Amino acid sequence: MTGGNGFIGSVVARRLVERGASVVLLLRETSQVDRIADLPFERVPGDVRDGESLRRGMRGCDATIHLAAPGGWEADDPTLMTHVLEDGTRNVLDTAAGLRSHRVVFVSSTAAVSAASEPIVFDERSPFSVPDSSLHYAFAKHRAEAVAQEAHANGVDVVTVNPAEVYGPGDTALATAGNLLDFAKSKPVFVCRGGTSIVHVDDVASGMLAALDRGRSGERYILGGENLTIRELARLTLELVDRRSPIITVPNRVVRALARGAIRLRIPVWFNPHVVPYATWYWFVDNAKARRDLGVSFRSARETIGSTIQWLRGGVEGRSLLPPV
Repeated sequence: MTGGNGFIGSVVARRLVERGASVVLLLRETSQVDRIADLPFERVPGDVRDGESLRRGMRGCDATIHLAAPGGWEADDPTLMTHVLEDGTRNVLDTAAGLRSHRVVFVSSTAAVSAASEPIVFDERSPFSVPDSSLHYAFAKHRAEAVAQEAHANGVDVVTVNPAEVYGPGDTALATAGNLLDFAKSKPVFVCRGGTSIVHVDDVASGMLAALDRGRSGERYILGGENLTIRELARLTLELVDRRSPIITVPNRVVRALARGAIRLRIPVWFNPHVVPYATWYWFVDNAKARRDLGVSFRSARETIGSTIQWLRGGVEGRSLLPPV
């Protein structure tokens, strides 16, 4: 596995160990392994940008789950995205091409499916038409999928999965749980026009392992749950944390201008400005193919967000990360 120490990857690694698999993790020297410290695994020092380290790690394995990606909303740097997501995926697939009967599960994103200014629902067949070229993560994942398709055409056994916005316990970096904290701490709560598909980390892990076991080579599978607007997500969060706060919709052009200014001038604001470029579009998806072909199911947004909030209440060292009611 690449990215096996991350929020999603650690859940997948744990599932693999529970299944009796021998797990090899490609990890950088500086990688934090707190989430997986109790698991038996072989650590191979390396980086997806280094083909030799991939060859050391993948040699002798039956399959590779490729999850590695820059972490956090702040990492939307075009050069980094190209090197890690696009070139890294090419390196993984080139290595797999030299191995016998080696399957690769490439973990892409619904950001590589499509987005729109209106709540349109996309599926695996939808043409990529993300309207904003500054969304470097989305475009890099789209290009990485093209690399995967080219590798498949050349005989590599590769299956692509597209997780939506992943929530759940264990998000210690607050990659998505931070969005819920912003809603819970704000009064009033300001939202933009946009939306996303909400999916539980355990359901994503189940989908990835199902793709490993029975996904069709060359196919992509959307791993997304319920589609919610940003306003609906804020309302659900406030309900689950038992807080009453007015929700005010701000025009997208205003929110984007505020976010750009906050990032450029390093001015603190009451929300994560790096989320805004994505939050101001609709990333709604249809999970029918994954349910039908992989046999996976997806929790409701209420259950998914509820479990995340319950974990936030537990906090760090027993101290809740949520504000008092």
